[in-house]
Amino acid sequence: MVDAVVNVLLEKLLKALADESRILIHFRDQFEKLKNELLLMQGFLKEAERVKRKNELLRGVMVVLRELIYEAEDILADCQLQSNEDDPVSGGWLTCIYPSRLPFQYQTGKQLIEINEKISEIKRNISSYLGVSIINQPEGTIYDQMPRWSSHVYDHTQVVGLEGDTKKIKDWIFEADRGILAIGVVGMGGLGKTTIAQTIFNHREMEEHFERRMWVSVSQTFTEEEIMRSMLRNLGDASVGDDKGELLKKIKQYLLGKRYLIVMDDVWSLDVTWWDRIYEGLPKGNGSSIIITTRIEEVAQKMRVKEARVHRPKCLSTDDSWLLFRKIAFAPTGGICNYPELESVGEEIVEKCKGLPLAIKAVGGIMLCKEPKYSEWRRIAEHFSDELGESGNSVMASLQLSYDELPTYLKSCFLCLSIYPEDCIIGKDQLVHWWIGEGFFPLRNGRSAVEAAEDCFSGLTNRCLLEVVDKTYYGAMYNCKIHDMVRDLVIKIARESAFFNVDYLNCRHLGIKNSMVPKHFMDNQKLRALLSTTKTGEVNRLSPNVAKKFCESRYLRVMDLSRSIFETPLSGLLNHIGCLQHLTYLSISNTHPLVQLPASLEKLYNLQILDVSYCQNLKTLPSYIVTFKKLRVLDVSHCGSLEYLPKGLGRLSQLEVLLGFKPAKSSQIEGCRIGELRNLNALKKLGLQLSEGNEIENTEIDALVNLQELQHLSISCFDINDQDLPTKLDKLSPPRQLHELSLHFYMGKVSPTWLNPISLPMLRYLSISSGDLAQMNESFWGNDNNVWRIEGLMLENLSDLKEEWSMIQQVMPSLRILNASWCPELAAFPIDDIGFRGGVWKKEDYTSY
Repeated sequence: MVDAVVNVLLEKLLKALADESRILIHFRDQFEKLKNELLLMQGFLKEAERVKRKNELLRGVMVVLRELIYEAEDILADCQLQSNEDDPVSGGWLTCIYPSRLPFQYQTGKQLIEINEKISEIKRNISSYLGVSIINQPEGTIYDQMPRWSSHVYDHTQVVGLEGDTKKIKDWIFEADRGILAIGVVGMGGLGKTTIAQTIFNHREMEEHFERRMWVSVSQTFTEEEIMRSMLRNLGDASVGDDKGELLKKIKQYLLGKRYLIVMDDVWSLDVTWWDRIYEGLPKGNGSSIIITTRIEEVAQKMRVKEARVHRPKCLSTDDSWLLFRKIAFAPTGGICNYPELESVGEEIVEKCKGLPLAIKAVGGIMLCKEPKYSEWRRIAEHFSDELGESGNSVMASLQLSYDELPTYLKSCFLCLSIYPEDCIIGKDQLVHWWIGEGFFPLRNGRSAVEAAEDCFSGLTNRCLLEVVDKTYYGAMYNCKIHDMVRDLVIKIARESAFFNVDYLNCRHLGIKNSMVPKHFMDNQKLRALLSTTKTGEVNRLSPNVAKKFCESRYLRVMDLSRSIFETPLSGLLNHIGCLQHLTYLSISNTHPLVQLPASLEKLYNLQILDVSYCQNLKTLPSYIVTFKKLRVLDVSHCGSLEYLPKGLGRLSQLEVLLGFKPAKSSQIEGCRIGELRNLNALKKLGLQLSEGNEIENTEIDALVNLQELQHLSISCFDINDQDLPTKLDKLSPPRQLHELSLHFYMGKVSPTWLNPISLPMLRYLSISSGDLAQMNESFWGNDNNVWRIEGLMLENLSDLKEEWSMIQQVMPSLRILNASWCPELAAFPIDDIGFRGGVWKKEDYTSY
């Protein structure tokens, strides 16, 4: 981790020194010395990170160096705050710590000198630890080479070599006619047990065969109540406040008379009394089935699986192993290896994976992100051999190799996964915002922070370190999770790096849990990030003492309190948060009852991300929001009581994402008009909520057309009070380079005139859902010289829309994904039961119609 934290500090140091801030003038020599020492050492840090696992002395030295780097970063942050003391927004914050400028300068200078002396000593000694000399070595660079593939290129839904496994289990399921069929999938970790169960669970035949389906991930620390609540969430019931007896009764009521499928994934406990109680309460008969995946054969037996219905997956064959590897490592060319010299090395690497799919995916993901050069592939093969010799476990060796080969900035991003509990669904936005808030990755070449962070997310998914859970209709991921063996590795590294510790002590990053007590935050000045990590359907309940304590960690950069219930008035807690002036990311999404933001938050002038989405009682945003000049993301979506945003929003020149924007009406003189959006030149993603025609004046119809960075636009017309709105919306043209467009509750009978391939030549994804749309405007169909470049189309809940598949097919020759549901008037579309259920059509799955 030292190479990663050094990169972060160097990035911030270079920027601060270039900015020539007033307070840094007093310490420029010391900061310059620090920068030069770290640049000189940097070339050796990556090797030191790998070697330290075998060298206890070096491991101790790297711990000391890491702590010095964090201390220097905090000093730099304090200096930047102090340099703004004359700013009316941030003024005087440090005077509560340093009453006058002289003590601050004296203490800071003294600390920097001590840090530099200690780092210089480490630099003098590090060559002996590594057996190399630093003298006359070229300086390092703070920039890793960007990965070959920053966008998502591998389809994680592909399954190789498991066709026989899934067919065997499906045949058992279809043969069941009475009682409850229990099926066990038993085998070692990384063998693909969960993948087999997921493939069956998500298959269209299972959807048609079973009236109810439930997937339950069974963590090693589960409770019986958690299991039943998870089953009920699968059935659409939040089951808040019920005891175990009531929960089981509800489950039985939902399943009575139905044929159902239950998957209990990854069961470890040999004590299955919890299962006996649940099983006895389940309705019997109708050919229902239960699939249990486990590493322990005795578990399956105790959970009533007969020997004849235990399936033991085998390792992949040599051919299937090589095929799976190729599909990942050569994903951009469809799994075809165009480099004959790499085949023998690739086959050697695959052989070491011993047919385990997780190991093959991990090494395939490494090679996907490497240059296709023989020397590089040979180096990876030898590194893999070394790791395999150390652990003897091909899965853990491949995962350790994958971590070692990560670019330094991705190591920090990867370690963020350590704070999440087992089987937790992780939101992409939370991860991306966290990475932005802590500045884990470098920004260069004019790259936006949001785009760079999303590239980091793709970097982890391409390496198969993140698993897809939920994605959009066209394949973009927005929820993920990690395999339990990946989690074992990331927790081990995080503990060694003081990044996160399961006992919550002496670490810089924490996930919020209901079991928290004040001692977890006692004198923890190291804390950098505190995030909500509750599982789906759960909430945090925090006591007043805990809430007060974590607000005393003054170096907090990231605070996500989403889905939390506080036993103290929320306004009081927010007043404490206003003292955390290093804060860059604040989320109070889905916290209740939040009515307004207090004046104390005005001091958070370093804020880059503010998320108050799903706060239904929030009525207004304070005017000081427009003074947050560093703000990149503002999310006020799904705030039903919010009337408008404050005037002056157009001054936020760095804003990249604005969701839930409600334009002020002509009578709301303190609100932000839609015309101000034309000043947001960095805006890349915009969510508009419109309800009346007077929200768009004739002088404002060009508000969006010149936003040259805007790529994603969502327009929702829910709760319309004015029939004039469709006419006004028809004139509000988006910019030509728009990449994705969503229209929700559009009230016009005919689509907007600007929705055509000439006005939107770069559009790739189009979604239209709900509303009164009956037909497409004539301009929608283009002409012989202009057709759509759309690749993904979703039509949902459009009961009046009358169009034919042949017309769509003709005007969208690049269409590869179609998702249509509840559109009974559509004609000849290649999806079964489109008027009732709908479905997804993928071009690659069919050859003709």
